[in-house]
Parts: sequence; C-alpha cells; structure tokens
Amino acid sequence: MNILKEVLRKQVYPASGCTEPVSVALCAATAARALGKPPEKIQFFLDAATYKNGMAVTIPNTDGEKGNLLAGVMGALLGRPELEMQLLSAATPSIVKKAKALIAKGGAWISVEQKALPGIYIKAILNSGKSEVVCEISATHTHVSLLEVNGKRLIHAPVAASGENRELERSLAKQTLESLVAMAEAADAADLEYIAKGVEMNLAASAAGMRLKKVGSCLVDLKKRGYLIDDVFASSKILVACAADARMDGLPLPVMSSGESGNQGIVAILVPYNAGKVFKTREEKIYRSIALSHLLNAYVKVFTGSLSPMCGCAIGAGIGAAAAIVYQRAGADIKAINLAINNLISDLGGMLCDGAKSGCALKVVSSADSSIRSAYMATCGYGITEAEGFIGRTAEESIQNLAYISNIGMGKVDSTILHIMHGKAAKLNLGLRVKTTRMKKNENHA
Repeated sequence: MNILKEVLRKQVYPASGCTEPVSVALCAATAARALGKPPEKIQFFLDAATYKNGMAVTIPNTDGEKGNLLAGVMGALLGRPELEMQLLSAATPSIVKKAKALIAKGGAWISVEQKALPGIYIKAILNSGKSEVVCEISATHTHVSLLEVNGKRLIHAPVAASGENRELERSLAKQTLESLVAMAEAADAADLEYIAKGVEMNLAASAAGMRLKKVGSCLVDLKKRGYLIDDVFASSKILVACAADARMDGLPLPVMSSGESGNQGIVAILVPYNAGKVFKTREEKIYRSIALSHLLNAYVKVFTGSLSPMCGCAIGAGIGAAAAIVYQRAGADIKAINLAINNLISDLGGMLCDGAKSGCALKVVSSADSSIRSAYMATCGYGITEAEGFIGRTAEESIQNLAYISNIGMGKVDSTILHIMHGKAAKLNLGLRVKTTRMKKNENHA
C-alpha cells in the first residue's frame, strides 16, 4: 500500500461547504436516488459530534441559512450522490424553497443518537407512499455502510468488515515520524500536482473570503492600523482566516480538505505554503512539506478519531503544519520535528471543538500562529519535553497521550456541548429532537 496516495485519495478531496452537513446531504441523496421519487417524509439520525459540527454553519447556496436539517433535505431533493462532497454546489433557489417548505410542514426532522461506538454516524430514512429507503453513512464522510429499499438490503458494508479502510488505519498507526517524512520525500509527480491543486483551490477561497467583513478583514484592518506587523505570522493568519470565513459563510466554492475537513485543509495546506513562500523555499519542497502535513493530520486522526472533542485544526492540522515548516527549514531533522509537534500540543492541546461556525476562523488563526511559532522554536533547538504536563518522550507518544485525554478524559464533552446547543435549538428553529437511547453494541454503525 502507498499510504500517501491512499491518504490523498480518501482524506484530501474538494468539499463545498462544511463536510458534516454535506455528508448528511450525501446520505439523503443516496437514499433519494434509490427511492426514485420525491420524498414525503425524511428522518435523520446523527451522532452527537456530527450534529454538533453542522448545527451553526452556513449552508452553501441558501442565502445564509444554517444547519444539518436543511442541508439534508436539500440533498434528498437534489438526489445526486455522484457529486459526493460537492453535492450542495448544485443547489438552486427552487431546491432551497422546497426544502424549507417540507421542513415547515413537519415533513423532516433530526434525532441525535447517543451511540456506544465511535466515529461518524448518519442515517436517513426517506418515505414516499408505501416506499421506504434507509441509508447509513459511517466512519468516514462518504462511506455508505447500509442501503435498504423496502426492507431489501442493497448495500451492507459495515466498517468493521471494510478491509480497505481498516488496512489504511492499521498501516498509519504503525508509522513513525521518520517513515512519514520518508513518504513525503518519495511523493511522485502526480502526488505533487494534486497537492498543488489543493493550494490553488484554497488560495481562491481565501481571496473570496477577503471580501467578507469577518475575522480575516478584521486582521487586515489591524495590520493597516499598525497593530499587526506585516510578517509571516500576520500574512499566514490573514490567509487562513479569510479562507475559513469564506467556507463558514457558505460561499459556493470548493476547499481542498485534509483529514476529511475543509478547515483542517486550510491550515494543513495554506500555513506551510505561505511560510514557504515568505522564506523563499523551493516550490517542490513546499509541496513535499504539505504532503507531510496531510500525512501527519491523517496519523493523528487514527488515534483521536475522525471527530474529536478537541479542535482538529489545532491538534491535527496544526501538528501537520508545524512539522511541514520544520521540514522546509531543516529537512528531515526528526529531533526538530519532534520538538515542533510537542510545542504545538503543549500550546493548543485541549482546545474544544464546538462545531463548525464563523468562530472556526478564530481557531485556524490560533493554529496558524502556534504552528509557525512552534516550528521556529524547534529549529532553534527549544521545545517542551516529557518533564512537562502530558507531553511524551516523542511526538508519537504525545499524540497518543492527547488522544487518550480526548477519547477518555473528555468523553462527556460532546454530549455536554450538545446539551447547551439543544437549549438554543428551539429559538433558532433547527428542528432538533434528541434521543438518548444508546445503539446496541452489535449494530455496525462505526
């Protein structure tokens, strides 16, 4: 297995809009294609983390509307699963109007499943007359694990039986910093060309976001007033903030993701790209450093899970960006890369994820700042050691310690945040119904 190619294929792809509500839309679109006629009733069942991530984010092509429910109903009405994570780019005002009408008359709603197994879980049940289709997406944003039409099972691909996904996870879990750096250095022309497309795509999103009066434009104003020095820190923070602003505002343009997350793709790609340009690094080396950034983000997610209570822009993409900058400056200096990762984890470990929204731009700014600072400290030979806090002897150990905190110590964070969100749902008219019954352990939903 070529791990880099598999990571680029499975976790680094264009996405229009926040990936969680788009995944809800994709699940519904897959069901709608099988239903073959307009749905009269639509039910969604989401895990808490997926619901949380899509509750407050703006949906593309909706003129500012938010939330998983509208995205899911739009997906069902579009019925074009072949568009995958760019599905909502096909939405029209007519589709939005029909989706809102179906929701308004009580024809669609969401329940939140408090499930026993980890990972993404989305179920869509579409009814029309006597016909019923059930579709499930689990583990990744695009993995259809179940499709049933009137009780007849057409697809049954539980993740536990999906050797391809498990093989990649097992292979990544065995890697070391040395091996991941070697993979980045071995990237071929096709890999580098694909990475370059991601840079181009995310730069375009940043340029679009520059026109919005949000986090990025505020940073630009601070720079104009002399409160921000025009350096690699300021330019990187402005670049990523504007791209996140565009994405969270629902602008209908794609962003290249990393670890199946668009905001993580913004950090993992644009921070090392901009740092490389400022420091006049060779373009090919910049692209190889971004390959390392993607690999490390994927590596972190093997341990933390695809949706962690901690902000992935910090503990995943930030780690990748910091390591990428060290690689640009010092090559395959594993000691320095270790220090950079430990520095970033010590700084941002524990940053909470409270779902996708405009405030994500603030978090990508913090991640960009820490990535550059952590990398610079490391290249100067300074870093946080295992004598401090939850930092391990190596970066690999620190990542595993962080995952332990995330998965065990923060096990109630998502449900606690969801409880707060639920309290706001009625005011925001988000159509939430919460189920507290846990799924049975023998159900293949993860």
